Amino acid sequence: MHIVVCMKQVPDSAQIRVHPVTNTIMRQGVPTIINPYDLFALEEALRLRDQIGGEVTVLTMGPPMAEDSLRKALTFGADRAVLLTDRSFAGSDTLATSYALSVALAKISQEFGAPEIIFTGKQTIDGDTAQVGPGIAKRLGLNQLTYVAKIAELDPAAGSITVERRAEGGIQLLSTRLPVLITMLEGVNEIRRGSLASAYRAAGEAIVTWSAADAGITDLSKCGLRGSPTIVKKVFAPSQRAEKVQMVPVEQSPAATAQAAMNAIFARQPALEGELMRYSAGC
Repeated sequence: MHIVVCMKQVPDSAQIRVHPVTNTIMRQGVPTIINPYDLFALEEALRLRDQIGGEVTVLTMGPPMAEDSLRKALTFGADRAVLLTDRSFAGSDTLATSYALSVALAKISQEFGAPEIIFTGKQTIDGDTAQVGPGIAKRLGLNQLTYVAKIAELDPAAGSITVERRAEGGIQLLSTRLPVLITMLEGVNEIRRGSLASAYRAAGEAIVTWSAADAGITDLSKCGLRGSPTIVKKVFAPSQRAEKVQMVPVEQSPAATAQAAMNAIFARQPALEGELMRYSAGC
């Protein structure tokens, strides 16, 4: 079974800077990490490979320095790494990104075999849109399973997969046919420690590097800023709140302490108590 994990190298969220003119994230000089949500996707892919065999390919689109994140993924145990890098990709929004990645995935299918499963994290910490995974699935005509918490069953022979999906009303049990794109939730697993052998291999492994032309992207008007209809009007940091934290004294019993906390809340938000009472009556 061939599994592809789409991951992204993102700026450390504690040190993000925004360009004052283009309102895009400035990545130069900012420490980068693998998008944390993508690590859950990578670990799930590695677990499936360990159980049923096959190989895991990691794919990222970004500047040449994104190779560092790909090598990190190889140390965790990925079998192959593909870097899609080209100056024409600069400033891509989710629409342009999903286009470029979908073309690269088609190229991966030609070169290394069609993937039965494509994993992504549920979202990235720099954009937080959760749109790229579904966008790839739409462009490639794949079934998609989003916000997946667990792979309940996978039957490669029958070409079917069953997952547990976290929803607002609880857990959904969904089944579909392969191939499929899955976006993984956070906290569903823990990335493994790479073996020493994997670390040595990652250090010397050749990263497959494709430009836009190498990947088969012929319409550059769909890439980068030219292919990005999203317009960021303004980016700003939220203003600090002037109000200070109100301390609630600890009472003799937990119930009394909870009541004191509720009284303090209702004193600051008088309408809230009435809303809660109406809700309770309706239940």
